[in-house]
Amino acid sequence: MSLRAELVRLGLRVVVKRMSGPRSTVEGLRRRLALLGLLVPRPPRGTRVKRLHLDSVKAVSIATRQSLGDRHVLYLHGGGHVAGKPALYRDFTWRIAAAARARVIILDHRLAPEHPYPASLDDAVNAYRALIADGADPQHMAVMGESSGGGLMLAMLLKLRDEGTPLPAAAVALSPWTDLALTGHSMKLNARADPMIRSEEAPRLASQYLAGVDPRTPYASPLYGDPAGLPPTLIQVGSDEVLLDDSVRMAERMRAAGCEIELEIWPRMPHAWQVWARVMPEAREALARIGAFVQSRT
Repeated sequence: MSLRAELVRLGLRVVVKRMSGPRSTVEGLRRRLALLGLLVPRPPRGTRVKRLHLDSVKAVSIATRQSLGDRHVLYLHGGGHVAGKPALYRDFTWRIAAAARARVIILDHRLAPEHPYPASLDDAVNAYRALIADGADPQHMAVMGESSGGGLMLAMLLKLRDEGTPLPAAAVALSPWTDLALTGHSMKLNARADPMIRSEEAPRLASQYLAGVDPRTPYASPLYGDPAGLPPTLIQVGSDEVLLDDSVRMAERMRAAGCEIELEIWPRMPHAWQVWARVMPEAREALARIGAFVQSRT
């Protein structure tokens, strides 16, 4: 593990984990992320960034010099289902576009508690369909998401499959939150080791998103769905994460259902470490693996 990764872990523990707690609010989280967004570097010169609407769902398109015109990656951001904006990912999405040689579309989907389940799921499904209607070929498309966005992405695939919509050629989940019932042993076992996420905050976030819906509903918690027929999937997760079991158990269910699944457990990596590619060599290595996976399948 690199020294830079150790420093990121320390920074997350001091700045992020200590700032969350019983007194934190959704509004406070959004304000902190908005301030953080002002510090996120803009993509390099030559990157093509465009705002668009996909069936009324706001989104941002990012393409680099390496991006192929017929290859697309639909990205669903994290934030516990209550926060997050495309601006926070300015220094990440262009890197995905370059690594996968694709055009990346990141959604600005609706958030709880103002818009609880299934608002964000409907946004994701409608945006995917709009991309196809606009000419995107599912065989040259991948879908991707991190944290709550990773769970949302897998739920979207379940719904698209159930409704008979052609599925993308590949999927990538980064530390996905797949179990809103919070039954994974790592929620407790890794509570102290995880440098970023407080496991005691998870029930409140889940409640705000579900608004009374059964947490074992497959379209909310894809761990409880039947994954048969889902596309080849790459899952990356850190060994110390409270969400480790959400990834491991999802991979096990997919493998048992006959899906092509690659699970990578990275030692001591913090939650969604891939977004720190500017400073962490492990993040750049993870992105290279993601890019190779997407290119090989699309």
